[in-house]
Amino acid sequence: MEQYTPANSVIYLEDIFRVYHMGAEEVYALRGVTVGVHRNEYVAIMGPSGSGKSTLMNLIGCLDTPSSGNYFFNGANVAGLDDNELAEIRNKEIGFVFQTFNLLPRSDALHNVELPLVYAGIKKEERLERAYQALEMVGLSDRATHKPNELSGGQRQRVAIARALVTRPSILLADEPTGNLDTKTGEDIMRFFEELHAKGNTIILVTHEEDIAHHAHRIVRIRDGKVERDEVTR
Repeated sequence: MEQYTPANSVIYLEDIFRVYHMGAEEVYALRGVTVGVHRNEYVAIMGPSGSGKSTLMNLIGCLDTPSSGNYFFNGANVAGLDDNELAEIRNKEIGFVFQTFNLLPRSDALHNVELPLVYAGIKKEERLERAYQALEMVGLSDRATHKPNELSGGQRQRVAIARALVTRPSILLADEPTGNLDTKTGEDIMRFFEELHAKGNTIILVTHEEDIAHHAHRIVRIRDGKVERDEVTR
């Protein structure tokens, strides 16, 4: 496997520890994790419940900060950034896809997809145009005026993916994206991730399911807060 460095990786975590204080007790969620991701890679982070994979995802997504260690994002060390600076990276560079879709129930698909651009201060005309383009990308432009309860589970997840893509992020971070879907719909979503990767997206997938992880081209296995194995699968 090619060597990962802060200079050649879009993501590079170096000797990362994450410790939570529960009263007088210290709980180590991550214990000295070092892992890199090159641009345009498709990586699955896999591990059982309590392994530290969700903590790792939160750190990669700038939703949390490490207790110690360095985190380089596009070559810049973000470990010491404040909340506003982290929010800026999240809003501009990272698209999130969650297991529970996190769509606004009273808003139609177009306005759900548009939402990140509202926060980014984009003018309305451009927002709607980009939101519609993102829905076209996931094959749902004909569902733009449908609300979440008028869509199937797979369609709701595609709307969530369109929302993640609308800011044109450098990373797509997916947390158990098929967890609330039946097997066939889950396979459809995973095929779609493969298409996105083929178009040049960097995808990091967090899962506890072996068959889902094997859709990625590399699997980083986490156990007890450490990298147990890092393997290229194709």
